[in-house]
Amino acid sequence: MKQCAVAIVGAGPVGTMLAAELMLGGVAAIVFERRAHAGIESVRALGLHSRSLEVFEQRGIADRFLAAGDAVQVGSLAGVSLDLTDFPTRHPYGLSLRQRHTERILREWATELGVQVRYDCEVTGLVQRGDGVTVELSDGSSVWAEYVVGCDGGRSSVRRFAGIDFPGVEATASSIIAEVEMTGNPEFGVRPSVLGVNAMGPADDGLVRVVIARDYADAPDRELTLEELRLAITSVWGSDFGLESASYISSFTDAARQVAAYRDRRVLLAGDAAHVHSPVGGQGIGLGVQDAVNLGWKLAQVVQGVAPASLLDTYHAERHPVIARILRSVVVQATLQRGDQRTTALNEIIADLLEVPAARDRITGLVSGLDIHYDLGGDHPLVGRRMPDVDLETTDGARRVSTLLHAAKPALVDFDTPGLQEIATGWADRVPVVPAAYNGAWHLPVLGPIAPPSAVLIRPDGYVAWASEGSSCGLADSLEAWFGAS
Repeated sequence: MKQCAVAIVGAGPVGTMLAAELMLGGVAAIVFERRAHAGIESVRALGLHSRSLEVFEQRGIADRFLAAGDAVQVGSLAGVSLDLTDFPTRHPYGLSLRQRHTERILREWATELGVQVRYDCEVTGLVQRGDGVTVELSDGSSVWAEYVVGCDGGRSSVRRFAGIDFPGVEATASSIIAEVEMTGNPEFGVRPSVLGVNAMGPADDGLVRVVIARDYADAPDRELTLEELRLAITSVWGSDFGLESASYISSFTDAARQVAAYRDRRVLLAGDAAHVHSPVGGQGIGLGVQDAVNLGWKLAQVVQGVAPASLLDTYHAERHPVIARILRSVVVQATLQRGDQRTTALNEIIADLLEVPAARDRITGLVSGLDIHYDLGGDHPLVGRRMPDVDLETTDGARRVSTLLHAAKPALVDFDTPGLQEIATGWADRVPVVPAAYNGAWHLPVLGPIAPPSAVLIRPDGYVAWASEGSSCGLADSLEAWFGAS
């Protein structure tokens, strides 16, 4: 039986990102993908939010995505654009970029790092034991892994095999989504209805992307035929615009679910395997990528024996409440898309509220992912929040904070704090100290300007684990909690 440290199930954006993070952390994972090849059958997700771009900036690959997409203001609520232009970030915008390109860029980067994917290989069973997990595969073989991470989508087999509950808000509406070939002239645009949004727009390769809202009770538990799709299109637009074929027909609902636990012993979940919701708002890929970046460095340390297995409990403790908050917002966004009079009135009231700058900033921070706050304790306002990508003066010259994180390692930035160097010596093999200088206030989304700390400990995922205003108090405890004993 083949053995590996970590088996990742699913080679989509989340599984690929996690495999790359583990590789940067010194752990080679095996990625199993049921698809026969790397291609995906549809456009699927259409873009990325600001925080996702910051995460890619931390790994030095943001330019690859920016070169392939278009910077736009992608956030909205109640018909109001959530403009990030005045937000304190290097990326005060979202990115219009279809999922097949997002996957391609991540796959190319991961391949450069040495990540290996086994395609046409479906997981058919899991058996957990005290020291690992036996993964049963569709070709009849088995693999033993210390840990298994399910990144295999909303219908996750890993989640099912592990017996992890998946509670949430039940579906009330369903939508058909298809990519089709039409010989006529389709009417691109949006047509709201009492059931939700109907939309038609361009997809890749000259195809047309169609979304049709329908009552959940009328949605069959199977893929529609081409003729049924033709009738659905005609019922909304009065024509099928010469529908000839469909490269992809599927559906989604407005259900919102999140696993009761992100970890069951040696099995963990990330991305859609851990949380599903309506695609309205475009949160899916970004949330999954951030799951992977939160988990990767922690799992690498546990596998290498640097940190205890209990460090993995912080993955659930941090991501579960953050995702729960996002899921509530997506439920609201999906509800506001219904075109009846009551919803129209509600949209108008919310639009009025968003005229208030503080309200608008609060919602914009939520949708963009820039206001994430993990409850890590500590009194400093930076702790648990994303580290601003400020320009530092270091002994190596001017450096942006994001460049310190390219290798997915932590950084202890010291602005001349008494006793810091002596304490940090015990973790010198894991946590580099960066002597630096900075002038002026630091600006945080939603919170506003704060005085810069005298020192800050940045985790590999870009979040602040410890910050000080003139003292090294608490630094040793924080270093040990996140990066093992000295």
